[in-house]
Amino acid sequence: MQRALTVIFRLSLIAALLALPSLPAAAQQGLQAKFSSFLETRIVPAAREAGVSASVIARELKGLSPDTSLPGLGDPDGPERPPSVNYQSEFRAPGGYFRDSQFNALVNRGWALARTHQDTLARIERKYGVPSRILLAIWARESGYGGARIPHDALRTLATRAFMGDRRDFFAKETVAALQILADGHISRTEMKSSWGGALGQPQFLPSSFLRLAVDFDGDGKRDIWRSVPDTLASIANYLAWYGWVKGRDWGYEAVIPASVSCSREGPDRGQPILAWVAEGVTRVKDRPFPPHELPQPGFLLMPAGRNGPAFIATDNFYVLKAYNESDVYALFVGHLADRYGSNSGFVQGWKDVKTRSRGAVRKLQLTLEGKGHDVGGADGLIGFKTRRTLGFEQEKAGRRATCWLE
Repeated sequence: MQRALTVIFRLSLIAALLALPSLPAAAQQGLQAKFSSFLETRIVPAAREAGVSASVIARELKGLSPDTSLPGLGDPDGPERPPSVNYQSEFRAPGGYFRDSQFNALVNRGWALARTHQDTLARIERKYGVPSRILLAIWARESGYGGARIPHDALRTLATRAFMGDRRDFFAKETVAALQILADGHISRTEMKSSWGGALGQPQFLPSSFLRLAVDFDGDGKRDIWRSVPDTLASIANYLAWYGWVKGRDWGYEAVIPASVSCSREGPDRGQPILAWVAEGVTRVKDRPFPPHELPQPGFLLMPAGRNGPAFIATDNFYVLKAYNESDVYALFVGHLADRYGSNSGFVQGWKDVKTRSRGAVRKLQLTLEGKGHDVGGADGLIGFKTRRTLGFEQEKAGRRATCWLE
């Protein structure tokens, strides 16, 4: 059987070459030969070990060529190349992600979809404990409620990244997972579309997440996150539940943080019962009380722009949202959009105009802080909570008012 697969790969070489971009003929042939060898020696054995039949492997890999138009690729014979980062580009402050016009458009569409799918959403919420408004907000953020164009051949994208991208071992496993999805018959190859990073369908799951967490909620026997709204929404809910969504709790609350509470106390590792924050003078905006059931639960200070923007008491569920995308801004976008389905009102505290620098300048500052023994979450030119609170600590140490932001 292995010999038969080898013959198939060789016979498909000419067809695959035709799919390559306009490289010199010798370069096309050389790259395709290496890619075919990579598939035969790395992907085929792993797929067979994962239980994918030889017929599915042959069918799906026949004629497959690398997609050299994808960003972030390198030399398949060389070491992996990390994603290119333009450290000369300006670091984008958090306020730039929260334009009212963007939210207003998403809210109006979300209201209409909530009415259309109200029965399905209610059943999903009862089963998984995740509020419908959170599911709608993630659906909006990931694929514009399913309206975004998701153009790439998922298998080709994943295999190319495994062959000549960064994190090649990771993407080799995701390529095998994609073959498992095809073998299970949930979607056809022509319909299995992904982003340029290999994320699948409307909820943008990687194939391994699909295998573990995608749900057939419409009862047709297929887990279809490309075309089925019930499967898409239930899969998002199952994902969040698997990562620990706490039923009955919200994601967080916009709050007024008095000067006596240092912004250097931000972070998921520095939480305390919300009642303790209240005892220190923290209040919700508009003089609203925190819900009584939340008071004994842990809360975490969240100040995405330091003292230069809205502040929040986040719950454990905020960090579950970050499990979907490891970004404070992403999780806050989702939480805020979910809130606006109820009120359609923006943040009470505005985003101030803040000093921005190039990512290179921010990275240089982070390296300086690391040199002083601080953990800033990595010198990547981005200002996460570890960098923010370190800035606040250094400001206080110097006898200045802590803003937890660039000066």
